[in-house]
Amino acid sequence: MAFQYQHTGTLTFVPEAWASSLLVQFDPLLVWSSRLVSNRDYEGEIRNKGDVVHVNSLIRPTVGEYSLPEGMMAQRPETVDQEIPISQADYLQLLIEDAERVQLATGDFNSPINKQMIRALAAKADTFMGNVIASSATALPNITPSAGTIPASLYGAILDMMLELDESDVPEANRYVVVSPKAKRYLVEHPAIANAAAYGEGGVTANGVVARLSGFTVAATTAMPTGVDIVAGHPDFATFASQFNEPRAGQSEKYRADYVDSLHLCGGKVLRYPGLDTKKADNTWDETLPSKGIVKAAVTWPS
Repeated sequence: MAFQYQHTGTLTFVPEAWASSLLVQFDPLLVWSSRLVSNRDYEGEIRNKGDVVHVNSLIRPTVGEYSLPEGMMAQRPETVDQEIPISQADYLQLLIEDAERVQLATGDFNSPINKQMIRALAAKADTFMGNVIASSATALPNITPSAGTIPASLYGAILDMMLELDESDVPEANRYVVVSPKAKRYLVEHPAIANAAAYGEGGVTANGVVARLSGFTVAATTAMPTGVDIVAGHPDFATFASQFNEPRAGQSEKYRADYVDSLHLCGGKVLRYPGLDTKKADNTWDETLPSKGIVKAAVTWPS
């Protein structure tokens, strides 16, 4: 669908095409907000800041022992509704000499300045989601390596996190570890990371991925929450809700140029599950307690 634009008689600027281009460039820049770390399994529409979307958690049914003459007892599935407020509203506005001409020439707005603005939007969304996840993670003891044992200590801490998640019965498939840039710098010295092809899958890809091994996808980000160096978990335990509102186009009142803008709305939440979290009398979860599906640790770096 095309929309009337500022130049009389033209219908060539297509907002949906730019929104699609934003998503293509935006998603690979994410770590905390990516599907590697956070799922997108929510219900509801996002139109404005303050909207609320919902996630329904299914309470695990009780397994019965079959015998005669008692037979079987049917159970009604029970769910717990969890609300995710859309608390963030960030915009992207660009001045372009002729929006129609740029779009017709390139099919998108893939200029260096546009890329940097999209990178800034992604960094802001990721910082927000990183704080959401880390604030609800279970804190493990600080990692205190000596100068000569940093790679081994960091790798050992990841294995301890694996054990912690195992003991909480967190699904093994699709687990992640997110590390700070400094932790990444030393982790890549460890043979399990440096020779990841022998353990899993090596190579740097989108969403900050460093390697895949020991059941984890290892990623690094500069958007690490303060006081945290390593976080491990599973994407079932956090939801990121995001929407780019339809871009607008028009003529700048101040410059001989066109403007194009879009509003990015998002919210996030750490999800709670029966058997791992405490349900209150009003059928909601006690969110003051940390999640057992996400763990974190800080490093006391040697001087």
